[in-house]
Amino acid sequence: MSIAVLDFGGQYAHLIANRIRRLHAYARICSPQVSLDELQGVHGLILSGGPSSVYDPAQPPYNPALFDSGLPILGLCYGHQLLCQHLGGQVEPGRTREFGAARLQLRQAKGVLKGLSPEERVWMSHQDTVSRLPAGFEVLGSTADCRMAAVYDPARRIFGLQFHPEVSHTANGMRILENFVELCGCPRDWTMDHYLEQSAAQLRRQIEGRKVFLLVSGGVDSSVAFLMLNRVLGEDRVLGLHIDNGFMRHNETALVRRLLADSGFANLHVVDASAEFLAAVDGVVDPEEKRRRIGTQFIETRDRALEELRLDPEEWLLGQGTLYTDTIESGGTAHAAVIKTHHNRVDLIEQLLAQGKVVEPLAQLYKDEARELGEKLGLPHHLVWRHPFPGPGLAVRALCSTGEAQLNGVAAAQAQARQLAARYGLEVEILPLRSVGVQGDGRTYAHPALVWGEAQWPTLEELSTALTNAIPEINRVVYLLGPVPRPAQHLKPARLTRPRLDLLRRADHLAMEALERHGLMQEVTQMPTVLLPLSSDGRQESVVLRPISTDDFMTARFSPLPQSFVSEICRQLLEVEGIEAVFYDVTHKPPGTVEWE
Repeated sequence: MSIAVLDFGGQYAHLIANRIRRLHAYARICSPQVSLDELQGVHGLILSGGPSSVYDPAQPPYNPALFDSGLPILGLCYGHQLLCQHLGGQVEPGRTREFGAARLQLRQAKGVLKGLSPEERVWMSHQDTVSRLPAGFEVLGSTADCRMAAVYDPARRIFGLQFHPEVSHTANGMRILENFVELCGCPRDWTMDHYLEQSAAQLRRQIEGRKVFLLVSGGVDSSVAFLMLNRVLGEDRVLGLHIDNGFMRHNETALVRRLLADSGFANLHVVDASAEFLAAVDGVVDPEEKRRRIGTQFIETRDRALEELRLDPEEWLLGQGTLYTDTIESGGTAHAAVIKTHHNRVDLIEQLLAQGKVVEPLAQLYKDEARELGEKLGLPHHLVWRHPFPGPGLAVRALCSTGEAQLNGVAAAQAQARQLAARYGLEVEILPLRSVGVQGDGRTYAHPALVWGEAQWPTLEELSTALTNAIPEINRVVYLLGPVPRPAQHLKPARLTRPRLDLLRRADHLAMEALERHGLMQEVTQMPTVLLPLSSDGRQESVVLRPISTDDFMTARFSPLPQSFVSEICRQLLEVEGIEAVFYDVTHKPPGTVEWE
């Protein structure tokens, strides 16, 4: 008894299932080619988003019989466009891209939109648009740039939404999904206890008397996975390995050792492999290559630790605290685009996965679910709610460069950006480096734009959305906090070195202390501090503060923090030798990923 989510490779496919489960209805992910026989007991179908275009000859294949199943259908983003085209409508490239918040004007509060207000805040992420509806369909709602943002066929109980109700930034998204679950008549008896019971049974079957050597960073995910494995298998069959890779925060390894010891974990082994990791990325500039080398080095360090401890690699499986966000952003499902290769999805690990030698107890969960599971298992509250920290650590927060500016072909984009910024009384410049983003369920590797001048947070949010929607060359916007006037900067050569990492460690430590001092640790979900090789003298560098709020990390909003905090941390950072400018990232996700690399 369930809802089937057809995965077209969208960044939010499993997030849809997560949200349906939060309504206590069971949801399972299926291939778009699933047969009707395999859908016995299914009460409704949800078609996910995806990075493809429905008019592309290489669009993901699907079973056309699904549209004649008689089941209620909800199409989201790409799924909305697919059902409209399949049933006789038309889809075309949109004149205006929409990434981020939009206002939905309801014509009819019916079906899945029952009980909603005449105007709703929704989260859009699309480049194509439905230009003609199939016969029998009516428009339920529109945005300023999308006339057919919500449509339905009342006779066949088919609904199409161009926006994403599954993300937390669609204000009444859960109400929309609940309306669909109720319309389907699906039982609502799924709980986290049920998941824990099923997952424990699956782990015992997979491991079959062997043992697990788990990589433990000390963050939320690996700590929850560590506790779960200890509970399910017993401490004698689990060994945690914490690797100091040289990319850790200030005193992080000592803190992890203490926190886990205080939480009752005695089976933790710590190794210092910082020299090996630094050597592995020496001279590397490309962010994907950086991630691949770091991920490979984790496995090589794990193998050395197995050998030093005289443990049989055939007896000990590799354990990881992988969440579904890691899998989907690494292109780990059919038709999904690679946004960034996570360290736990490099080629060596993919080979071990294919051999059944990797254990990932949280691989179907999102961050909010992992935290809920940690609380249920009894993990201390301070560990459950630590700010996340990426496995590659500061290595993906220290951008590297050959020193050659990457601004070919952006003159027209620069002129357009200046026109947009001038409407707000601000100035803007496209920066000569690039960062990773996610737009339309696909990866972008484009330029940040630097904005400066007097402005409040709502103005900066509006301009950020306008720039990233209108100009493909821009996927991120940062605001100059100081100094004023802005220094004339250029791109300088920069590699991952201990001095640069130490500078970033110092800046990050100051930022974390300031959050704590101002009582903002709970308000901010995460705040990466990013080091940019932008300099006026070829010696100093710039830092970016990236505070965000999110439940699931698939979407996020930049956090507009109080001016008292902003002024204080800017002053402190500018007093650090080696830092000459401080920026504030005012980009939501999408279009900008949380981490810059």
